[in-house]
Parts: sequence; C-alpha cells; structure tokens
Amino acid sequence: MGKYFGTDGFRGEANENLTYDHAVKIGRFLGWYYGARLNKKAKIVIGKDTRRSSYMFEYALCTGLMASGADAYIMHVTTTPSVAYITRVDDFDCGIMISASHNPYYDNGIKLLNGYGEKMDEETILKVEDYIDGNLEIPLATRNVGCTVDYVAGRNRYIGYLIGLSKYSFKNVKVGLDCANGASWSIAKSVFDALGAKTYVINAEPNGYNINEECGSTHIEYLQNFVVGNKLDVGFAFDGDADRCLCVDEKGNVVTGDHILYIYGKYMKDRGKLLNNKVVTTVMSNFGLYKALDKIGIEYEKTKVGDKYVYENMVNNGHRIGGEQSGHIIFTKYATTGDGILTSLKMMEAMLALEKPMSELAAPVKFYPQVLKNVRVKSKPEAQNDPDVQAAVKKVADELGDNGRILVRESGTEPVIRVMVEAGSDEICEKHVDSVIAVIREKGHLV
Repeated sequence: MGKYFGTDGFRGEANENLTYDHAVKIGRFLGWYYGARLNKKAKIVIGKDTRRSSYMFEYALCTGLMASGADAYIMHVTTTPSVAYITRVDDFDCGIMISASHNPYYDNGIKLLNGYGEKMDEETILKVEDYIDGNLEIPLATRNVGCTVDYVAGRNRYIGYLIGLSKYSFKNVKVGLDCANGASWSIAKSVFDALGAKTYVINAEPNGYNINEECGSTHIEYLQNFVVGNKLDVGFAFDGDADRCLCVDEKGNVVTGDHILYIYGKYMKDRGKLLNNKVVTTVMSNFGLYKALDKIGIEYEKTKVGDKYVYENMVNNGHRIGGEQSGHIIFTKYATTGDGILTSLKMMEAMLALEKPMSELAAPVKFYPQVLKNVRVKSKPEAQNDPDVQAAVKKVADELGDNGRILVRESGTEPVIRVMVEAGSDEICEKHVDSVIAVIREKGHLV
C-alpha cells in the first residue's frame, strides 16, 4: 500500500485529505502515462457514484486528463463493476471510479483500474503518488489537448450484459431491492424489470447526501422489514458503488456473503462447474461456512482481508468463485471485481434452478457465535511474535479443536491487534478472547 492509495483506492474526506487538486494530478499523470509518453492519445473511462463531491472529482479528473492530451469518456452515475466491465470490453487504456463505497456521503475515493478492468498494479500506483508529491515533471498537451465524450452508452451496454447473463425469467417473483441511494439506483431495477420480476425498490432517490445513510448493505435491517412487510420472495441490498450485495430471505433473515459462497459454490459443484473444487474466502469468513463446506466436500482457500487478495488468489490458481462475508463476491468467469447486481442475479438463478426458497438454500450454514476485541499495543509485531502470546493462542486453538477457531491479526490501519474467537457459545468465545488479551497485558504490550 502506498502513501495515498490503500487496498481500495485513494480514500478520504472530500477536500480534506482527498482534494480537487489530487484529482487533477491523478488525471494529469494517467493521461500522460497512457498517452503522450507512448506518443498516442489515451482513452480513459470514468464512472461515479451519487455523492455530491463525485461531480467535482469527475470534472477535476477530466481537466487533468485533457490537459495531458487524453480523451475522457464519461459514464456518469454508474457502478464500480460496470466501469471495470466497460474498461475491459471497449479497450480503454484504464478506468477510473469515483466512490467511497459504503462510507458516508462526505467521504469519497478514486479507484484506478488497468486495461483489463482489474485493480491497478502497485508499480503504477506508486508512480501516480510520485507525481502527486511533485517528484516528476509532466508536459502539458498543446495542440493536441483531449476532450470529453459522453459515454452513457457504456452503462446501457453493461445493463444489457447483465440481462443477457440470466438463464431464467423472473416472472412472478417478488423481489426487493435496496439501492443505498447509490450507484445501483438507475441500473438494478432496469435489470430486474427486464427479466420479468415484480420489483419493489427502496432507497433509490439519491440527493448527493443520502448515499448509504441508514440504507443499503450496511443497514440491512431496513430491507429485512421491507421484505417481511411486503411478503416478498427475496431481497437484495447493495452498497454505494454496488460492488457488494447481501440478501434477505423470504422470512426476513440476512443471507451474508458467506452464505452466498456456500449456496453458489454448492450449486456449481452439483453441476460440475466448480473448477478445482475450491471456494476462496478471507480469514474473516465464519467458522460455520467452513463446517458447511466440509460437509459437502468443497475445499477452500483463506486469504488476507480485502477483495483484492481474493481476486489475486483466484486468478493465480484458476478458481471460479470467491469473496468476503460483507458481500463482495467475485465470479471470475463474468467479472474482474465484486459485482452486487451480478451476485443478486446468480442468487436468483440458484433459487429458480433448484426451485427452493432462499431460506432453505442458506440453512446448512449455521453461524458460530463470534467475539472480536481490539487491543491497542505499543508494537504490533512484538505483541504478535511474543512466544507467550503465541503459546496462549495455541492453547485456545487446541482446546477448541474442531469446534471453533481463534484468529489473532494486526490491523492494517491502526496500532491494534484483533483477537477473534468463534465457538459454540458467546461465553466460550469471551473466555478464550480474554485469556489471550490477559497474556498480552501481562507481557506489557498494551499502550
């Protein structure tokens, strides 16, 4: 991770730590790097979510790109996965998405995608940061400045792509969609309507300030009440840029990313489509998912937290499905990134093909109680590598055996160690977490 860009782009409060000037410079660099440097005119596509500041960043990026001689193709309000898709299929040099995903409206972010629609490589990101810091001179385009191109057609093509992926008609299925007042507001309903669903939509009236506000996948309780109150068959909740999706079954229960990995992983295996017989998870997936996968003979990989690491593992090993509990699900046959609307279509496919309600498909995954405590420490590596702390962790792991697990990991952003235990009851979890924290305290690692 660089100075400005983390695992999911350059994030910050708009005009506080992510400013208009940063965006102009990012545009300036990318326009030159993919164009003038190679003696050609770069073609770069841009999408944005519904935040008030997304318009400012869009214009700033376009200004920078055009000043460096690149043409900026504007998809307007659209989802992160749609930008990834269009970058790939329409041969753009790179793609830019303006979004802070599930964060509140006053935050924003700039995500960079390579020409294949994948997250930009570290090497290029570091060069962008170098330019932001003034360590590089880039010439202005003079007689060959760039222009903007209205590219709403790209968004429409993506909608067509999603509709074409469905093998089934959704006729007479009552579906609830929570669009989080975000990027999916103009896309999700169009797709479900076209496939014949009876579509009931909430939180699809963005005003620049209400993205993710008490709605969407981070506030799933609103969709739960909506599904039950309207006697719907299923509900899907997206986040601000619609790269994640959580479901609600017909009884109003939450169906998490872990459930989705199980449901679709099993559906693929039963049809002989689960290449390598593996599902890719992160270390934060619930122990109940692993128990359920063990029972049906599906193997799994565990990566660091972050859809970036899930995708890398999938591409390097040829796996077909992976994701996070939060609802970032990646289907590498169809997309290079988590795609909330695609995920909802895949869940509909499993329901309709198997002719079972969502509650029945999700039932085999029994979530284990989980207790997670964060402790502030003087040095993360010293606390992690202390032999006594490691012995305490091993002792808990031995005691839990096949009935739970312990995970001790460093926070990527704070001076914090996270101690998590999943086991048969909250009391057992609490006891084991506290036993490890007690050793961290005794050894003098706490701040």
